[in-house]
Order: sequence, then structure tokens, then C-alpha cells
Amino acid sequence: MSASSEKSLSALLDERRTFPPSEDFRRRAGANDPGIYDRALQDPEAFWSSEAKKLDWFTPWQKVLEWNVPWAKWFVGGKLNITYNCVDRHARSARRNKAAIIWEGEPGDSRVLTYGMLEREVNRLANALRSLGVAKGDRVAIYMGMVPELVIAMLGCAKIGAPHSIVFGGFSAEALRERINDAKAKVVVTCDGAWRRGSVVPLKASVDEALRGTPTIQNVIVVRRIGDAAKAAMQAGRDAWWHDVTGAASDKCAAEPMDAEDMLFVLYTSGTTGKPKGIVHTSGGYLVGVSTTHRYVFDIKEEDVYWCTADIGWVTGHSYIVYGPLANGATSVMYEGTPDYPDRDRFWSVIDKYGVNIFYTAPTAIRTFMRWGTELPARHSLSSLRLLGTVGEPINPEAWIWYNDYIGHRRCPIVDTWWQTETGMILISPLPGLTATKPGSATRPLPGIVAEVVDAKGDAVGPGAGGYLVLKRPWPAMMRTIYGDPDRYVQQYWSRYPGIYFTGDGCKVDKDGYFWLLGRVDDVMNVAGHRISTYEVESALVDHSSVAEAAVIGRTHEVKGQGISAFVTLKEGVAADDGLKNELKQHVVGKIGAIARPDDIFFVSELPKTRSAKIMRRLLRDIAEGRILGDTTTLADPAVVARLKTQYQEEG
Repeated sequence: MSASSEKSLSALLDERRTFPPSEDFRRRAGANDPGIYDRALQDPEAFWSSEAKKLDWFTPWQKVLEWNVPWAKWFVGGKLNITYNCVDRHARSARRNKAAIIWEGEPGDSRVLTYGMLEREVNRLANALRSLGVAKGDRVAIYMGMVPELVIAMLGCAKIGAPHSIVFGGFSAEALRERINDAKAKVVVTCDGAWRRGSVVPLKASVDEALRGTPTIQNVIVVRRIGDAAKAAMQAGRDAWWHDVTGAASDKCAAEPMDAEDMLFVLYTSGTTGKPKGIVHTSGGYLVGVSTTHRYVFDIKEEDVYWCTADIGWVTGHSYIVYGPLANGATSVMYEGTPDYPDRDRFWSVIDKYGVNIFYTAPTAIRTFMRWGTELPARHSLSSLRLLGTVGEPINPEAWIWYNDYIGHRRCPIVDTWWQTETGMILISPLPGLTATKPGSATRPLPGIVAEVVDAKGDAVGPGAGGYLVLKRPWPAMMRTIYGDPDRYVQQYWSRYPGIYFTGDGCKVDKDGYFWLLGRVDDVMNVAGHRISTYEVESALVDHSSVAEAAVIGRTHEVKGQGISAFVTLKEGVAADDGLKNELKQHVVGKIGAIARPDDIFFVSELPKTRSAKIMRRLLRDIAEGRILGDTTTLADPAVVARLKTQYQEEG
């Protein structure tokens, strides 16, 4: 990394503000002994073994870890069942009548499922699947909105040992078909439709279109969520209503004993061109990883009401709405709609309605809330909150401070979490009772995790320097392979540095050993020989009082190699003009240096984002370079790209 790039990193990321946990929070925290880090480092297998013993196993393991780079087996010989651990054991305890899921529908309807109720519903669905010929090892595709039946379907599959493959309900029929065929799924579980901002999303119609080219599918189970307005067509002999097949099924079902290394699910990553990658997660190590991190990172108490706002179609929903919280016997809020419908304060009203204590959301959402202003959260008490979290991408320091001040009211620790679909579980995060946080930093690897920042040769960089984030020791919830393509797994994740997992993310370590994630490696620009992270420039722009959100890309420049183009959304009420453009350019110079001065700034009303709220910088690069647009199937609103392309051509 060049000297000027090092300087710009230091200028942006030398964050001096620290926020230690209060003495009261520290005293009450489940993890408040700093010795946990050293114990886990010195004997990681003993650490993970002790965590695994908090689950119920039918057969104990003979060996904690079998590691033949890059192939890992955790809890070798052990047998358990995920659903037994997430539902059955709680339903047979004092938690039987405790709320497992508090569901809020977009139109305002709601349901509460206790652990006892959840057990009965899961058993009925499991038996219904078996009646359709689904056996252990058969894959089941799930394509649904955020309704309780989605959780029931996952757990029903896991109860009988049928790996599930959830396809996010906003994906196109073509994307659904591709994933069904790759997994060779036998059954699809879907809804007639879903609600989104008051409109019906016709899920069943998309399934019908997808199934024109899916030879392995034998049956479709359909939840009646919308009713007649969905206009769902049912094909005789193939399609069945959920309420019919579960209504005819027994509410008793024995849990299938699963080897720790049996596949639990395959989840397809998206957002790039080419064939989607089916990330495979297995039963034992995955559940140990997500239950442990959910308990420690979110400091879960028996009485807590916890809310992760992700969609279950993404890994965050798998790990931290379903499997982690339920394994720990927690009460989770599950919400069907968007943050701005019917009003922009919907999240804050839900927090107050249910007394949410722990709130976990994305930096993109926080920046959107910033743009909408402070008066919306100010309408609500938010006094039940005691812990906040972020997930999905690095959080800008100013967004962190806003979240702290206006949502947490300066009394809630913030856990900024780093992990991936591939890692299965959180790997870098504060422990809220132990860690003094810094705005914008995910702080330190969790106990049992060995992460490092290295240069191009694989050598560790010093404090203050940037490089590539790698993982040097296996962890329980790590992906096992890419479904049907083990060679691609080795090539993509393990070939750059032999024996070391390459995350694909840029990172910096500061003088205190804190990690600062800089986004994907391909989000690093080379401007006149100087490597500048898009995150650095975006953070500098968002630091300006007029800016709500920014996306920065490098585009071809005949002199500098790459120039910097910034796409900026402004806070409401701010006028966009050339004077503000020049002011923002100079603001970046002041924060980072002249080398980072944007060549172009485009004021836009929206940025292209995936349905999991990640900005699609790849599409912005396509626009800037005049290329044919790449895969847009993951976008929340594909029309945004068309509008941006027209604007760029007119102004560029």
C-alpha cells in the first residue's frame, strides 16, 4: 500500500472517540471476564467443546475438530437435531408458554407463537413433507415472504433431515429456477403472495413460471397469505394448500438424528455475474457457532425481546432470526414489511409496541433514517432498548454516532458485527460487556477466532496499515463447500494464501488492535498509483452535514488510471447545486487529502441496492464505464439503475 494511501487511511480512521460499557452493563453482562479471549486462544477446541455442551446431543462427539486444509469436520461422530435444539427441548421445559416468535404483518395483523405452539406447527409441516415423499437428504426450496410459516418450514425440514434452500422472495422466477435446479430440490414451499408497501408481490405466479424448467420438483405447498387478491393458480396433482396438508397431519414427530456434518442448508450468494454459489452449512458446527455468538454478542437474557430486521432469505436471517435465537430460547420479533410503510417511523413504533430490548439492523437502514431526520424516532420512547447492533457492511462513524445518540439515547452499547454468508456466524464484533467501542470499527475478533490483516505476499501488516482480511484458524460455522463444486470452493477461498481463508475484504488494524473493515477488495480504487478505499471517500462525504448517503466508484481515467465518481443522496430539504458539489469535493480533500478529491459528484434520489440493503457499486461502475449492465436480479428496485444511467449520460 502506498504512503499516501496509508496517510489517507490514518486521516479517516484515526477515530479517537471511545465508548466503554457502563459499569452497570458490564456487571450484568453474560461475558464480562476478559480472560475469555486468552482461554479460547490457548485451547480453542476446549472452548468450542464447552459451548457445544450447551446444546442437546443424541450421541456425543469423539473429536472436536478434524482439520485437513481446507476441509473441516467439527464434532466428529456427534449426532443431534437442529429443530430438537431450537424447539422441542424448550417446548418440554419451563419455556413451553414463552413467546418464541412475535410476528408483525405489514397491514398490522400480528401473531404470537410460543415454543409449545411452534413445536406443534413444525411437527405438522414435517409430517406433511414426509407424506409427499420428502426423505432425509432431499432438498426443499423455500420461496416466501416474512411470515411465521417460513420459520416453520425451515424447522420442519430440519426436523426430518431435509436440507432447505431458501430463495429470497424478491428474486425473479429465473433466479428461483436456477437455484432450484442447482440444488435439485424436490418440493417448493411458497405463499400465494406477500405484502410490500401495500402492494401484492405475486410469489405463486413466480413459482409457476420458474417451474416450467425444473424437472426435479414434484410438489408445491402454498401458504394462503393474501387470499383472493393474489389470484394464485393451483395445479391439480402438484400444488396443495399449506392449511390442507398440515391440517391432515399429526402434531407428533420424532426428530431425525443427524450427524454433525450432515447438511442443514444450502444458501446461494448473489450480486455477481455467473452461476450463483451454493454455500453449504452443516448441522453441528453451524448451530454451535450461531448459538454461541448470538448469546455472547447480543448479551441475551431470558426476559429479552430481540429483533433482527433482516430478511430470512439472507444468511443474517438464517443465523440471527431463526437458528441462533431459537437455540437460545429467546423471544424474537419478526416483521413482514419495510421501514417506511405505512409510515417512516414503523420500526420505532414496533420497538415500543413490543418492548424490544435488542435491535439489529443494517448501516444502510441507519443512513436512511438519518436522511429522514430525528423527529421520527423522537415521537417514540425507545426506552426499552439496551443494546444495538449493525450488520451487512462497514458503518460510517457519523452513522454510528447518530444511531448511538438518537436511537440508543447514548445508553446502549453498539455491536458492529462482521461476518459473511460463508462464515455462517459473526467473527469480528465487540463483546458489549467488555469492549470499549469506536465508531466505525468492528473492534476485535471474537474468542476462538484468529483473524489477521496481511499484505499481497501474505505477511502481517503493522498497526495503522491496510491490507486483506484473512482467517488463520477454522471455526465451527464455516462453510464446508460450494454445493456441487468443491474445486471452486478451494480456488475461491483457499488458493490465494495456502492454508489460510481469504475473505475478499480489505481491512486495517489500528494501534489498539481494532479492526476497521474497508469493504470488498474490488471496492478499492487505484488513483494515480494510490490505493484508496471507496469506504474512505464515502465516509468523508457522509461526514458532511448535507449528505445522507454516498456510493463511490473508480472509473477509467486516461491520466490517473482511475478517477473517482461519487453518487450522493442529500438529506431532506437540502438543495442540490454546483456550489454544494464543490463544497463536498473540498470536504473530502480536507478529510483525506487531495488525491481523494472526487472528479464527479452526481446528486441522486436513490442508490441501487440489493434486497438485503447493500449498495450495488458494481452496477454504478457499469454505468460509469458505459458497459452493458450486469446481473440486476438482486436489486430491490431495478428501475433505479435505469434512472441513474439516464442521469449519468445527461450530466456526464
